[in-house]
Amino acid sequence: MSSLRRRLAPVLLMLAAGSAPVLAADLPEFQLAIEHHRWQPEELRVPAGVKFKLVVTNRDGTPEEFESVDLKREKIVMPGGQISVYIGPLEAGSYRFFGDFHQDTAQGRLIAE
Repeated sequence: MSSLRRRLAPVLLMLAAGSAPVLAADLPEFQLAIEHHRWQPEELRVPAGVKFKLVVTNRDGTPEEFESVDLKREKIVMPGGQISVYIGPLEAGSYRFFGDFHQDTAQGRLIAE
């Protein structure tokens, strides 16, 4: 029996590795943009209990950083660029995020419900 396990282990690993991109492609996707140093929308509703992909687009001519202490995420978005941030699953509630380079104006929150 242990011989069979040794032969099947590489096959199972390849199958598991091959399925990961399919799972990521199946995630719900939400859009967020930074424009004039403000998040659009400033409040974004997402499903609680579900992992999702947040696509952040920078429409400004300067870099910005999507940052959230609540979500434990920070990622720079170059001017005219786009990033993906994988989040969740979240418990129902409110999660603050901000633009680290323009904290006075770039404030927002995710509402998981």
